[in-house]
Amino acid sequence: MAQVTFSDVGKIYPDGTRALQGFTLDVTDGEFVVFVGPSGCGKTTALRMVAGLEEITEGEIQIGGRVVNDLEPRERDIAMVFQNYALYPHMSVYDNIAFGLKMRKTSKAEIARRVEEIARVLGLSEFLRRRPRQLSGGQRQRVAMGRAIVRDPSVFLMDEPLSNLDARLRVQMRAEISRIQHELNATTIYVTHDQIEAMTMGDRVAVLRKGELQQAGDPQALYDAPHNLFVASFIGSPAMNLVQGRVDRRNGSFVARVGVDDIALPGAPEALAAYDGRAVGVGIRPEHVGRGDAVLHGRVLLTEALGSERLIHVEIAAEPVVTEEVLEVAVATDVAVAEDLETEARERRTVFVGRYETSFRVDAGSPIEMRVDTAQAHLFDLETGLSIR
Repeated sequence: MAQVTFSDVGKIYPDGTRALQGFTLDVTDGEFVVFVGPSGCGKTTALRMVAGLEEITEGEIQIGGRVVNDLEPRERDIAMVFQNYALYPHMSVYDNIAFGLKMRKTSKAEIARRVEEIARVLGLSEFLRRRPRQLSGGQRQRVAMGRAIVRDPSVFLMDEPLSNLDARLRVQMRAEISRIQHELNATTIYVTHDQIEAMTMGDRVAVLRKGELQQAGDPQALYDAPHNLFVASFIGSPAMNLVQGRVDRRNGSFVARVGVDDIALPGAPEALAAYDGRAVGVGIRPEHVGRGDAVLHGRVLLTEALGSERLIHVEIAAEPVVTEEVLEVAVATDVAVAEDLETEARERRTVFVGRYETSFRVDAGSPIEMRVDTAQAHLFDLETGLSIR
């Protein structure tokens, strides 16, 4: 296996469209890194440039310490798994997996040994004589992975490989791919638009927006300490609650006026001094609603019983955070979500979602004193979108 290094990589298409800019990242030997972001953010372009399927306009890509900018795809020692499987329908599972080895003139005995070994790892041993049309979607995806794995490449590239599967199979295959990757200790770059997929699979996650890297790190670090409003609103399900609060200094500490309520703000005073008298973005995860010392007054809109928990949607009389970054994430989720957010901004109201115990009961339409743990709050500069630390 090998390290993949992106050094200030950029991509500009002939029509002038910029797909990637200043992309710098190291994928270490044996690491599983997920590129995630909404459609058009540049994640697939970055993957295709590693594969040699897109020319590199700017910067440099290295695989195993070797610059590959001008190398043909077959010279890069990579294997790619696509979302549409790309299997040969007239060939058996065995022949599909063995195809690359046959092209390399590998001996029949070695081909048999490696195909049978990979089939065992992937749980395909009993399907080797079947054709792709006789397999389920998950089995076809495993065959596509087997065809890549059997070649023993330096790097695996996976382009949304689970997008054609139903929800149940996606969950199953997420676990399968993670297990196989760690068993093989294979350097892997995986592209998805699904942040849950990214968070559950990657050793590290790289979040992209409009061709630029926003943040890269351990999935939990992205969740706990997002660098900006885009990452904060993109990572997490349900999404982080984001509301505007006006900062006020009181007795050496700071509070934020959120609607009709004042809540204490976390963080060192020196970090907030520049925001005295100004509005900031206050972000609170749903799991930090329903507990804590601060109180926000609101009205219950609806409740969702999910078996293990209850989600309570509460409307408060405060202005939501509606920046370009937040709207972009909302549109990527659902255009209707973005329209609702813009309506809330015009009406100066924000809908908070809280995770509660199933025993907590409250009726829609009733007033509520919603506790929030402001020690866990995230603060953002509304002009730059950056986290206030």
